[in-house]
Amino acid sequence: MTQYEGANYPYQEETYKIIGIAMEIHRELGKGFSEIVYKDAYEYEFKQNGIFYEREKEYAVNYKGTILPHKFYADFVVFDKIILEVKSKKGMVEEHYAQVMNYLAISRLEIGLLINFHEKSLEYKRIIMSH
Repeated sequence: MTQYEGANYPYQEETYKIIGIAMEIHRELGKGFSEIVYKDAYEYEFKQNGIFYEREKEYAVNYKGTILPHKFYADFVVFDKIILEVKSKKGMVEEHYAQVMNYLAISRLEIGLLINFHEKSLEYKRIIMSH
């Protein structure tokens, strides 16, 4: 995992759009709602802005040629190339990063955004994985 802040990284324009939408949602709703409310707001904004997305995208886990019974569900896959994980919890913790890393590994996508609406100021991180 590499975190690039202020450097050249994949899909900069697309991640700026997704983070900009998060800022708009945070301005409108503030902090304190459950994650589902922020996800609904994201879905509204994606539709309004003509942004292609899939919500609760399902990923199967292949283990030694066998598909395991439990699956991963990424909150959103945006532009067919960015995992978006939405949180509304006190602070971002290692478990949240690990969750995005798992989604990136399973999906074979390169970049994930972890966005937390719980704090007074919006928190976000870009997580980049080279496969």
